[in-house]
Amino acid sequence: MTTGSTQAAPGRRLRSRPFLLLAALGPGVIAASAGNDAGGIVTYASAGSQFTYEMLFVMVLVTVGLVVVQEMSARLGAHTGAGLVALIREQFPLRAAAFAVGCLVVANLGLVVSEFAGVGAAFEIFGVSRHLSIPLAALGVWAAVALGSYRYVERVMLALTLAFLAYPIAAILGHPKWSTVVSHTLLPHFTASRAFVFMVVALIGTTITPYMQLYQAAAVVDRGSGADDYAATKVDSIVGSVSANLISMSIIVATGAAIGGSGVLTSAEQAASALRPAAGDGASTLFAIGLLGASILAAAVVPLSTAYALSEAVGVERSVSRSFREAPLFGSLFTAQIVIGAGVALAPGNLVGLLLDMQVLNGVITPIVLIFILILANRRSLLGAAANSPRFRAVATVCVGVTAGMALLVVGQTVMSWL
Repeated sequence: MTTGSTQAAPGRRLRSRPFLLLAALGPGVIAASAGNDAGGIVTYASAGSQFTYEMLFVMVLVTVGLVVVQEMSARLGAHTGAGLVALIREQFPLRAAAFAVGCLVVANLGLVVSEFAGVGAAFEIFGVSRHLSIPLAALGVWAAVALGSYRYVERVMLALTLAFLAYPIAAILGHPKWSTVVSHTLLPHFTASRAFVFMVVALIGTTITPYMQLYQAAAVVDRGSGADDYAATKVDSIVGSVSANLISMSIIVATGAAIGGSGVLTSAEQAASALRPAAGDGASTLFAIGLLGASILAAAVVPLSTAYALSEAVGVERSVSRSFREAPLFGSLFTAQIVIGAGVALAPGNLVGLLLDMQVLNGVITPIVLIFILILANRRSLLGAAANSPRFRAVATVCVGVTAGMALLVVGQTVMSWL
């Protein structure tokens, strides 16, 4: 009997590995996937329509930066049991934390508007009015988060990430020249033009955004993952970052194969429509499905990141698993953002100006948040042996420095265009 059970154990362990991996997935996958929101989809699709496959190598470099930043955020949450804003409040002067949180709230509110606008745009591709789809989506997002536990909400969000599988399928339906795709992915292809540099900056800015890091650290804490669980948390963070950027690259491939060289796109629905004559109705429909899933996921993650941040800033209860009575500020902040975001998205008029302003503000706060994360992750007084090693510190400094520099560059370019 003893021998038989011993022989069966390795098989059970092998069979359990996929389930252990699935069990580890959570905040990292959700945070990184939320970055592929409506604005991100427009940016990736525009990169493909303008430069075909030339941006794929840039995305490989951006993926490295995203992995580094998200891993540090997850490590801080797991080893300290506190979110980023709580750590900033404890480790830095109060004014610094207040400035970062103030910028985040304003920028995130604009992003919530864009997510619900994305929901409306996706449904309009299927012939459903945004005046019906946006209120229903807002109610659904609010109910899923406000009335559930963290584990329930996490499962719903992970299910929404399955919608992103539509983009690799759309890329295949576009019949790209795969040898060229591989070449542009593995080898640098840079063009000395302002349009190319601006697109590189846009790709960095839309892939590495502050709400992703804030959500990742806070959700790790809300999930109950601690230092002992960090191995699984790290896997989740890396898998999430890499898989999300593979989706981003598939959007570039899909639009590059179908309409590469046609110029700038101004909306995700324009990209979906443009795919139809080149890749068929299937690719266009899949693009719209991906846009819908991305917008709904980000419509939940962005206001949650704000609710976590403000609640951490004032030191009150913050958890998806808590009721309104137990966490009134957290619940009220989440609800208010949903109501305002959906309401503004329903208002008549062009939202381009508002969204542009929000991109500029995100460009300002991205360097601030990333520098805070880097300093915190370097501190042995905070993390002990889990602090950045000298080699990782060097890599992280380069990643944060380049990302911050590019973010400030896009702010400068935008301000100059205003003048």
